[in-house]
Amino acid sequence: MKLLNEFNIKFLSKSENESFSRIVITAFVSQFSPTVEDIADIKTAVSEAVTNCVVHAYKNSTGYIQLSAKYYDNGKLRIIVKDKGCGIPDIEKARKPLYTTDAENERSGMGFPIMESFTDKLRIISQLNKGTTVVMEKNIGCKPSI
Repeated sequence: MKLLNEFNIKFLSKSENESFSRIVITAFVSQFSPTVEDIADIKTAVSEAVTNCVVHAYKNSTGYIQLSAKYYDNGKLRIIVKDKGCGIPDIEKARKPLYTTDAENERSGMGFPIMESFTDKLRIISQLNKGTTVVMEKNIGCKPSI
């Protein structure tokens, strides 16, 4: 599996940067001629991961979110969203639909289930008070146009 392209950026955990992350991932993926459905899936998954960082990882504070992606010659796209926030105490519980740590602000608790449904593989690595890394993979199966 040969790496064809990659990027890595870091930005503040501000809610307005959630739309920024969607634009960045769309621009990156577009060079590989994906389907409209693939783009929508990827944007949604990244949006959910970044929103989780803003809402849960840093709660009422600000920190950095790192977004990176790699695209391989076999059509595999690997996206990583990483924070250095509070961490997740129980990953299995957090993956369940409707589970949220922010019910008072009417959060739906669907972030991880949505990420899982729009990607082929989802891995969550977290340590309390050290942060969380979300790794998403999707096979977009396209020939690169670069």
